[in-house]
Amino acid sequence: MASGALPPDWLPAFSAVPRDMFVPDRIWPGIADGTRQSPVVDRTKDPEGWFRAVYADIPLTTQWDDGSHTGDGIGKTPSSSSSQPHMVFSMLADLDVGDGHRVLEIGTGTGWNAGLLAHRLGDENVVSVEFDPGIAERAGENLRNAGLSPRLVVGDGRKGHPGGSPYDRVIATCSVREVPGAWVEQTATGGLIVTPWGTLYGGEAIVRLTVRCGTAAGRFTRSSAFMRLRQQRADRPPHGAYLKGRTWPADGAGRTTDLTPADVGGWVEQFAIGLQMPGAFWSVERYDDGTYTLWTYSTDTHSWASADYVPGADSFAVVQSGPRRLWDETEAAYHWWEGQGRPGFDRFGLTVDSDGERAWLDSPDHPVPSAG
Repeated sequence: MASGALPPDWLPAFSAVPRDMFVPDRIWPGIADGTRQSPVVDRTKDPEGWFRAVYADIPLTTQWDDGSHTGDGIGKTPSSSSSQPHMVFSMLADLDVGDGHRVLEIGTGTGWNAGLLAHRLGDENVVSVEFDPGIAERAGENLRNAGLSPRLVVGDGRKGHPGGSPYDRVIATCSVREVPGAWVEQTATGGLIVTPWGTLYGGEAIVRLTVRCGTAAGRFTRSSAFMRLRQQRADRPPHGAYLKGRTWPADGAGRTTDLTPADVGGWVEQFAIGLQMPGAFWSVERYDDGTYTLWTYSTDTHSWASADYVPGADSFAVVQSGPRRLWDETEAAYHWWEGQGRPGFDRFGLTVDSDGERAWLDSPDHPVPSAG
């Protein structure tokens, strides 16, 4: 690939397992960060446009709303895709497979990634788990048409597949908020887990964990934007659960802030803030004049904060309610990140063990603090 993401040792697989064999006729092309989709492209109506999209370095949405969506329009939530090729091969480079390695993949999707692994390592060394039976069936057809037959399992990806363990490598093509313990348990000592990992608040990156004695630890390698593992999707309470029938500002206390709401919206900023603010999430209410309100909520529905953005202003109105002063936490989290030199994803790391997960900066003995 011209981007340089394709390591030379993957060239034969890339040539032998073409992406177009794993993409359905109807797709919704995305953009590189995976957060927006273009209108549907139908191969039967626009074959040239379809091939351009398939061989562009972009993700392709292949299912909406867990399969309930019909028609040509854009659905509510993308639920399966063919990942951006640059990301596919970057993650395969992170996986660092070698001859004879056994690999567990979580999230079969179209089957392309499983096909690449099977071509490289042999069908017998690849197990892929997919939760959606219809997606798994189509992936199996795609793989058979490509002359490949890795083991496909329909099931809950959080549980891995103990029947094939231990694995030398585990790779997920969906993001998680918590690395399932089964993945660690099913990985051989010295093996690697490569998965997208993100906070509830926002921001996401690929983490590369080395497993030793029931513990997995390692650094984040690059930004990412994957669909969440279905069993770890966030269940965010609605706005009305917070004001509890009262009109804004209800019992909220007002103040001003010099931190513009726009400064906390970047992907790495969200990631750094989210590490320090567990149990918090945000939404934006936009207005016709270019202003907006950034709402921050606690998942227990007891606390909320609003910060009003006005273009060109030097200070911004804030209202907070509840036992957690969520804008105070946001400020503390942002200023900690700023004080550390505005670190990118690659300075952060994660440790997973029987006590849970702990994020750190630069080394495990420098844990990310809580903003509360």
